[in-house]
Amino acid sequence: MNYYLVGNTDLAELALWAFFLFFIGLIIYLRREDRREGYPLESDVTGRLENPGWLFRPDDKTFILSNGRGVVHAPGKRVFEAPNPKTRRMSPYEGAPIEPTGNPLIDGVGPAAWAERAHAPDIMLDGSPKIVPLDKSHGFWIARQDRNPIGMPVFGCDNVMAGVVSNVWVDQMERVIRYIEVRLMGDAGGAGRTVTAPMAMCQVSSRRGTVKVDAIRADQFAAAPALASDSQITFNEEERVIGYFGGGYLYSKRSRIEPFL
Repeated sequence: MNYYLVGNTDLAELALWAFFLFFIGLIIYLRREDRREGYPLESDVTGRLENPGWLFRPDDKTFILSNGRGVVHAPGKRVFEAPNPKTRRMSPYEGAPIEPTGNPLIDGVGPAAWAERAHAPDIMLDGSPKIVPLDKSHGFWIARQDRNPIGMPVFGCDNVMAGVVSNVWVDQMERVIRYIEVRLMGDAGGAGRTVTAPMAMCQVSSRRGTVKVDAIRADQFAAAPALASDSQITFNEEERVIGYFGGGYLYSKRSRIEPFL
């Protein structure tokens, strides 16, 4: 039995149109929301910003950050970012590869790239820095059954000594060593300077009593990003440190750049 509301329009047809309208509204809503992160898009060739139009442009949302770190507006006002002057595009078309023009470890390309994250440290529940030097941590120490890397010589991927481990940086929540602090000397250049290397790229040999960083050569330690503080490391500094050493797996040696075949 059909129940007609107006003319030939019944409840089934009304429900179908309601579904269509809901689905169209859902698509518009999702397309607006997915423009909060990483938008507007930029053309690789012209640099023009995408203009989604009023229908797909979301209203700003305000996020209050913890521990008095201010507020963030998303998507907020975006401006065109000029291309990295230390790089060049290999071909004038969308998606063409980008190559470095200077020191590839600091030009921000490929595995050496980094994101412009906050100039603030990762924090624990009480608001204190999460990653700190061992001597500034809350009761952390190297277990007696493990070999303490502090004092060990550090070698690059070329088996040349770069310096000595002067400290380790621990993650107080994950309870692991995140970075080693290396005091440079000898052939590494920048003797006396201290740099921070990711523990994940270090090989500690208890038998030999050495640490090998297989990412970069010994002479490349001197140009590694420096930390602004000796008691904390910011998100931005972590990005740059990991980008510098990670880029070494491709750029530190000529043999690593060339193809296998």
